[in-house]
Amino acid sequence: MPSSSSTCVAGLTAAALATVGFLAFQASANVPDDLAEPRRGAPATPAEAPGSVASTALPESSGAGERVVYALIADRVWLVGADGRVNRTFKVAPGSVDPLPGSYSVGSRSGAITGTDGTPIEHVVRFAEVDGVAIGFSAALDGSLTKPDPRVRTGGIRETVADGDAMWAFATIGRRVDVVR
Repeated sequence: MPSSSSTCVAGLTAAALATVGFLAFQASANVPDDLAEPRRGAPATPAEAPGSVASTALPESSGAGERVVYALIADRVWLVGADGRVNRTFKVAPGSVDPLPGSYSVGSRSGAITGTDGTPIEHVVRFAEVDGVAIGFSAALDGSLTKPDPRVRTGGIRETVADGDAMWAFATIGRRVDVVR
């Protein structure tokens, strides 16, 4: 039979857990809109709203003509039109495996699949392969831009859903992708 002190500790522990659970529920119900989980299709930041160009300039020596430019160190993508003007730029979350700097072409696309991390993704645009790992851009349906577990070899470069829509429309089969440091 349990002692009265262990019964008291168990009761206090249960009460504390119930209180913490209730407070967590209240806090999640009262999160301000600007801190809430991103909505499907919402831009990453106001500076990166659809059609806008963020303050980050296109890297020098990033090629010429119509292309996608992906900067490894900046974790940023530029969609560049035939006239050399930036149509859109946005931040991305890289996979654990990076492509080498160089020029590639979009080789395959998938409308909707499950990513190597188990996350449902859409608008997959693949352009390279490194040691058997496919490298490409994709948008997680839940809007997440989390970096992958470094212990898992993945080449998925995550973008927001809105940026994924723009990439899908722009980066058709054969479109050049220039990767720079």
